[in-house]
Amino acid sequence: MIERTVDIPTNDGAMETFITHPESGGPFPAVIVYMDIWGVREELYDIARRIATVGYTGVVHDAFYRAGKMRFDDRDENGKMKSGPKVAPEIRDKAFAVWESLKDTMVAEDTGAIIDYLDSDANISTDAMGCIGYCMGGRHVFTAAGHHPGHFRATASLHGTYLATDQDDSPHLLADKFQGEIYCGFGEKDQYASPEVIAALDKALGAADVDYHHIVHAGAEHGYALPDRDIFDKAAADRDWEIFFAMLRRQL
Repeated sequence: MIERTVDIPTNDGAMETFITHPESGGPFPAVIVYMDIWGVREELYDIARRIATVGYTGVVHDAFYRAGKMRFDDRDENGKMKSGPKVAPEIRDKAFAVWESLKDTMVAEDTGAIIDYLDSDANISTDAMGCIGYCMGGRHVFTAAGHHPGHFRATASLHGTYLATDQDDSPHLLADKFQGEIYCGFGEKDQYASPEVIAALDKALGAADVDYHHIVHAGAEHGYALPDRDIFDKAAADRDWEIFFAMLRRQL
């Protein structure tokens, strides 16, 4: 495997980005991993590596770069990252403040900058791309797919947040822009995946020209798909990987 960390230029500064792909046999279609609220870390780089080992380019960018080098890591006695209310208040408050400053328009601009950078590498293909996002990243993949429909063909949102709201910038309103396939993985116990949210997504994406489906994983909580988390649900995460890799094979 080949991997490197680069600073991708944007209108707001340099965006630290991890890139990995196989050594030979390219070009390899790009798959962007959109981080959760707790920031970039080795756990997310390992997810990109897992994607790369099966023949793609895994990309993880620091979505919080405008605020500096933000890293949030609060662990329990077993060495696992804490989730939700178990996170120390001072860490949680700081992370949420940075998250609130990150707008969808910024996500769309940053995605464009990533695509432009990857286009310059002969080992990487951006003609048909994939993306997978966790938590806030689960919303951001909708933004990416909606604002760059000429590129994204396989999109996975895992325990995504605020996917269908009554606001003008609700991600589900981009449904008519989506192409290829979209999959959403939800936890049964996820406060962000109410029956009303899931129904709104089913209605909007069901009427769009995109192959959409979702799964509600029994007993799973918000954050279930991240392997270094205290509430990791291995069976649910493995099912998501099965679905996502199948989407990549069909679409990329």
